[in-house]
Amino acid sequence: MLGAGSWGTALAVHLANAGQHVTLWGRDPSLVEALRQDRANRAYLPGIALSDRIAPTGDLARAVSGARFVVVAVPSHGLRAVVHEATPHLAAGVILVSATKGLENDTLMRMSEVLSTETAGRSPVVVLSGPSFASEVAQGAPTALVAASTEAEAVRAVQDEFRASYFRLYGSDDVVGVEVGGALKNVIAIAAGVVEGLGLGHNALAALVTRGLAEVSRLACAMGGHRDTMAGLSGLGDLVLTCTGSLSRNHHVGIELGRGRSLEAIVGSMRMVAEGIRTTTAALALGERYGVELPIAAQMADVLAGQRTPREALECLMLRPQKIETERIG
Repeated sequence: MLGAGSWGTALAVHLANAGQHVTLWGRDPSLVEALRQDRANRAYLPGIALSDRIAPTGDLARAVSGARFVVVAVPSHGLRAVVHEATPHLAAGVILVSATKGLENDTLMRMSEVLSTETAGRSPVVVLSGPSFASEVAQGAPTALVAASTEAEAVRAVQDEFRASYFRLYGSDDVVGVEVGGALKNVIAIAAGVVEGLGLGHNALAALVTRGLAEVSRLACAMGGHRDTMAGLSGLGDLVLTCTGSLSRNHHVGIELGRGRSLEAIVGSMRMVAEGIRTTTAALALGERYGVELPIAAQMADVLAGQRTPREALECLMLRPQKIETERIG
């Protein structure tokens, strides 16, 4: 498990509970030592004990050496560097599992594309995505996710080895749709938080989430994703959770923006990364590349850049020209 934040630790706890032996790698030596000594991740996942099946380490080569599965759960902006360093130590036939939701800002690559590029396509990549708060997974709360890959055998292997009585995985070959849904829902979640922070009510939130789904679907389908995927766990499911759940970091950012706090102050008070902040710029660049309009993302970009207040952004969305609701998006 590469990444000892909340999500990486939660997945390590889950896999250990499912009977697997997990090496949990973290970049911060002090965090790794605390994991060893406390048998808990008090910084990122408090209240959850680490099983004896979890071995924390700061040695990346040791973490991946001989592993059949390598799960990557580091922030999107650091994923390429970590995988680049780990690649020489990967065993032949290892299955890479991407548990990071985001886009690489410079290249606009999806995370599975970064993994494939850095490993020269030598290892199958499976994307793990869907509605899942780390703390609930670590507590063994019922969770259903999607495992997506163009290689069916790799999907089946992840389904077999990662499942538990409370943890169900559905297979998919729509890697594009699953990843775009997982990345862009964070942008919509910031907007949903703004609606809540401004106190605009449930009507506005329902409209925002619904139109957000249409926006994500337009881009996903333009990039080659399937429309049905957007109605599934990695589309609608993840979107609803992130836009309404109190544990969502991106939703929290939006709430605080709506209440008048500056982005700098909000980010400075957070220990964990809100991926939607970085993803917004990349999403707009992809929209331009594929000729897809992303009005919610555009307004959130202006808010995040301090060019427009949250209330002005929501008014701009409401005052856009009215049109037919349903769209043909593939």
